[in-house]
Amino acid sequence: MLSELLTVPQAMAVLKISRWTLYNLIRSGELASIIVGVRCRRIPATAINDYVTRLCEEAA
Repeated sequence: MLSELLTVPQAMAVLKISRWTLYNLIRSGELASIIVGVRCRRIPATAINDYVTRLCEEAA
């Protein structure tokens, strides 16, 4: 299954968060990401959807 891969700036824009916050979410394992090649980090759109869904469930 192929999903859309977002760059770090695109993911930051979608979530409306800073680069620092995004990388903290990735480091903590709350937001999944992959590394393409040597240095290109990408965030699957499905990972963002999963993260937002978890936040909504925790808030309910």
